[in-house]
Amino acid sequence: MLTKTETGTWFPAWVPESTLTLSILLVLCSIAQSTTSGYDGSMLNGLNILPSYTDYFDLTPAGTGLNTASVFIGGAFGAVVAGMFTDKYGRRLAIFWSAIITLIGVILQAAAQNVAMFVIARIILGFGTIISGIAAGVYLSEAFPSRWRAWGVGLLNDFYYVGALLAAGITLGTGKWQSTWAWRLPSLIQGIFSILCIVILPFVPESPRWLVHQGFFDEARLAVAQTNSNGDLNDPIAIAVYKEVVDTLEWEKKEGQTMSPLEIIKTPTARRRFLIGMSAGPFSCIAGNIIASYYLGTELATAGITDSTAQLEANVVLNVWCLACALGGTHLVSRWGRKPTALVSQILLFTTLFIIGGLTKAYNDNPEGASGSLIYGDVAVMFLFQGFYSLAWTPLLYIYPAEVMNYSIRANGLAASTLLLNLFACVFVFIMPIGLNNIGWKMYVANGAWDVAIAALIAIFWVETKGKTLEEIDAIFEGHKHSTVPDIEKIRGDKEIEASVLKQYI
Repeated sequence: MLTKTETGTWFPAWVPESTLTLSILLVLCSIAQSTTSGYDGSMLNGLNILPSYTDYFDLTPAGTGLNTASVFIGGAFGAVVAGMFTDKYGRRLAIFWSAIITLIGVILQAAAQNVAMFVIARIILGFGTIISGIAAGVYLSEAFPSRWRAWGVGLLNDFYYVGALLAAGITLGTGKWQSTWAWRLPSLIQGIFSILCIVILPFVPESPRWLVHQGFFDEARLAVAQTNSNGDLNDPIAIAVYKEVVDTLEWEKKEGQTMSPLEIIKTPTARRRFLIGMSAGPFSCIAGNIIASYYLGTELATAGITDSTAQLEANVVLNVWCLACALGGTHLVSRWGRKPTALVSQILLFTTLFIIGGLTKAYNDNPEGASGSLIYGDVAVMFLFQGFYSLAWTPLLYIYPAEVMNYSIRANGLAASTLLLNLFACVFVFIMPIGLNNIGWKMYVANGAWDVAIAALIAIFWVETKGKTLEEIDAIFEGHKHSTVPDIEKIRGDKEIEASVLKQYI
């Protein structure tokens, strides 16, 4: 059964009664960015191996870097406007228009006749996917009930590997073609995920936090009930969540907090929340996964595997492995917590990078005499590295910033985190092939060294947000939350708390 729901915009919704069904739709609607990005990374990984692609554009190492990195240039521009657009027009409309922009970029990319057209198409593609990712990250964190939030928001980025796996399989299949369709068809298929998003959007409600901030209180209360209690307005959890949201946003307005991007640096508390929350973006980018995400062929070649078919097959296996690790990591984030999962993952990352560096040096010192066990041992550790990365950074990239930052800075803060990620990625994607070509194994060691510093920063500064609503996280930074209702998990565990008691707070 569908209920027509006003959303505060021209784009109404027809929402299913079941909260579980709605949660599934929320995830499917919001995976467009991560699936598109995952598809993009894996597709470029495959295309960079294909002669039909590299020969068509007559690519040098610098040209390969430009073609690949241009998506991050668009992402950087998208991140500049994404927060403001998402706050002004709503989370759903931001996702809708970004999906349209992404489709335009996909079509131009598939039709590219030269490097300039390919690069421009990828800039447009990056612009759209980043706005979609920021809007979806904020939307899911605000729409999902707290007990499912880690899975709901974590799956958003876990689907990166679903897209990557699809692209790896498709490029493996088209890789034997001799025409330009070997790379044009994979490029065109990339638009399917944005189409899926547009189809599902009419069946999900607007973020209740955005609705409250815009003054649509009845619509917000219904949205809370739809996402928490199968549409039951009298459910104790739905009543308490709604009251928490109203009280907290009212307090933020009384404190003079605005939706300006400058709000992220306005007060010491805002600066602390921003710095801790946004760190997930740059930390995840410089952890070392860019080498395998975009230059797996080059990385495998340094280990002695040079056959293009073998490299494409390794790309497929790698993405299956990373998807399994990402799902396992989401479970750890949900059950164990955000900070411990990130810390353990980071320690494993720098350990494996140092091992990869040592094994790669051993191969490069004597490539003719290298044993099979050395070559495949190096590749195995490369795979372990990607799995360890996926344990924490894949789910946490969107979970952690949206949780740590309060409503007034959430969208702009996540946008700033994503902007920094894209700026770092733009540099690292461009320099990685040059670095691997010039200094080889030392690139892994250098990357491992800064991963040690990242682990130390996480241990010292990160806070734990597990098991709290977005409003209850205020207590970590402010000393107390800004609502008089009991914590949601306490209500969930105390069956004696009646809805009639909670209604007095509204």
